[in-house]
Amino acid sequence: MLAGLNRTIDEWLCDSFAELIEEMELWKWDDATGDFWSRLAKALQQSNVSVTWADQLDSRLASVHTTGKMSWTAVTRSIGECTKRIEKIGGLRLDTDLEVWGLDQTTWELTWAGEAAMQKSIPALMQAGYASISDLPRIHQSYREKALVVIPPAMKICAMSNGEQRVQVLIPVVQGLSQKQRQLMQQYFELVDWQGLKLPSAERRQRDSLTSFERSVEV
Repeated sequence: MLAGLNRTIDEWLCDSFAELIEEMELWKWDDATGDFWSRLAKALQQSNVSVTWADQLDSRLASVHTTGKMSWTAVTRSIGECTKRIEKIGGLRLDTDLEVWGLDQTTWELTWAGEAAMQKSIPALMQAGYASISDLPRIHQSYREKALVVIPPAMKICAMSNGEQRVQVLIPVVQGLSQKQRQLMQQYFELVDWQGLKLPSAERRQRDSLTSFERSVEV
């Protein structure tokens, strides 16, 4: 049972069953018919049913699945939610008044092309040892300097985020990942509200890694 759930979670690029239920808000029922766990997650989300056993199931899942890291879908969910909001009121990919949403045509097309590129690129990244977003290299810009990227307001995760991104996650060159797909995924990630996600900076991650290493060698 857990092995099947683990495969499903990996296929949906999630970190837990609870997150899989949340992810299903962005997908139609026909997209979730591939296996039992996908159908169950979609049914729970669609019925707006909250189950206490989801967390218990995730606790058991920890024995066969590495949890606790930021998943691929978690960081891009705000982009998916943006396109879903537009589609919900009748907006179409090829026929939408983008100015109403503060988006330009390039950004709008990137929300679609970038998601497709991410789906194609992640297997190659995981094969190269980048199991989650947290494993990717990144750069950090000081608050004394200009932000690296300013995302459109529609892409922000919450009202407290000002859209100024001072963390930039980098997509490395790996075997099996074409230059075109890597560039698309990089551009797609620059629409992510890293500030809203509070992703740790490179310095913070290095400091935490050093602390962890020091503890491992204490006598």
